[in-house]
Amino acid sequence: MVTAARDLKITYTTMSVEQAGTFNRAYDEALSSVMKQLGGDYPNYIQGKEVRPSVDTFEDRSPNDTRILLGRFPDAGATQAGAAIRAARDAFAEWSNTPWQERLTILRGAAENFRDRKYEIGAWLTLEAGKPRLEAMGEVEEAIDLISVYSQEMEANNGFLKPMGQLSPQEANRSVLRPYGVWGVIAPFNFPVALSTGMIAGALIGGNTVVFKPSHETPLTGMLVYQCLADAGLPAGALNYVTGYGAPLGEALSGAQDLDGIAFIGSRAVGCHIYAEFSARRPRPCVAEMGGKNPVIVTDSADLDKAVEGTVRAAFGYSGQKCSAAARVYMMHGIATEFRRRLVERTTQVMVGNPARPDVFMGPVINDAAYKRFQSVATRAQADGKILTGGNTLTEDDLQYGYYCAPTIATLPPEHEFFRDELFVPFLVVTEVDSLDQAIKLANASEYGLTAGIFSEDEGEIDDFLNRIEAGVVYVNRKGGATTGAWPGVQSFGGWKASGSTGKSALGKYYVQQFMREQNQTVVSDG
Repeated sequence: MVTAARDLKITYTTMSVEQAGTFNRAYDEALSSVMKQLGGDYPNYIQGKEVRPSVDTFEDRSPNDTRILLGRFPDAGATQAGAAIRAARDAFAEWSNTPWQERLTILRGAAENFRDRKYEIGAWLTLEAGKPRLEAMGEVEEAIDLISVYSQEMEANNGFLKPMGQLSPQEANRSVLRPYGVWGVIAPFNFPVALSTGMIAGALIGGNTVVFKPSHETPLTGMLVYQCLADAGLPAGALNYVTGYGAPLGEALSGAQDLDGIAFIGSRAVGCHIYAEFSARRPRPCVAEMGGKNPVIVTDSADLDKAVEGTVRAAFGYSGQKCSAAARVYMMHGIATEFRRRLVERTTQVMVGNPARPDVFMGPVINDAAYKRFQSVATRAQADGKILTGGNTLTEDDLQYGYYCAPTIATLPPEHEFFRDELFVPFLVVTEVDSLDQAIKLANASEYGLTAGIFSEDEGEIDDFLNRIEAGVVYVNRKGGATTGAWPGVQSFGGWKASGSTGKSALGKYYVQQFMREQNQTVVSDG
């Protein structure tokens, strides 16, 4: 059973009923094991060594039940950030001069570490990030595939070494992508394994060294990412792990003049601040993904079974805390009444509760700030429009100790700020439109451009949508998730406009190159 469980590939949408028994047994065993490890005191890792700096610590508690103390972590600041950057700088020569084929061998070994430890990591994800078990396990699988896809791209492109033309027979010219140096990686709470691994792997495969700061909401799963990578044989200092509560450590990294690049995933406000600050004195690469306000369009020709299921999954998966979550729906008049009725009915069936339970689809929001934001948004929506379902928090029995919110749908006028602002809670706004043209114009009238979806059975409508929608990731008739669920090597994932800084997407063919810079080499012979 152990081998079968290890080799079982778990994704958000593809696990069969027949596999569920093996999966649930292995997950339950892992959860029982990690519950015996609660409350530890954890170090940072700099130059391959445990570091317990003489600074304050912060507590890491479960959003499922805040009585559960997961662990304590160093509240590091500028001093520790500086030490980690120096360690990464010292390791750069060795790692960058390691042949890229050997680098891939080490990274692929890290993928095997993730595979060996995936149930334990998934159980910690459920406890620390509040992620339901299937999504938690799917995230670990995504981390494995991110390493694999990025390694394959490096291999397929021969380490990004390309021959160039000649002006004379005596010269040989080639273009090669070379690493920048030391990168800071600032990771989010919502995909603390997959997104952290993707950014780190992109930098390391390209020959850079890394200082990794996980979200202060998810330092423990960040540490597990570090360990899977470090245990694969990285040179000491090639990857360094530092934790800190809130902005000070992030500011120390984004303001550090001896970093050569920075990768960030998080809010637009923080991302734009980092982008501006990081290049204030000299141009430096900043690979930033900064959220979305993702639209779903439902036309009169739509298959409503697909539209309802896809919208609910995309809006309320992981409590609406995905940057790709469906946040606003534009529905045409002809189907509006029936679609709205069925959308509300399906939403009331969403099982909310402790995400460790196998029957739960939606767990808590991440923290008290998100919990209060949800309540404020619901109150405002009730005053400015109408709440169709939800709008309340859930406090019965043990749910009172976590941050549980009901999945909520509200009707509001299309000019309302909740159609513009990213809320990152389980809250969906819907409105009616006269035509597909109006829907696309409203969908595009946003500073964000991450994902978008349409439900239509009309090929002309689909073509119009695909040609005009302003988003980096678009889906048509996707019942498994109207705007969510991109997978490495299957859908590249990146945003336009304020959703991303580079126009190059993660999960796909152009990601690793962002961590490298081009050098043209001309060698002239005497012959």
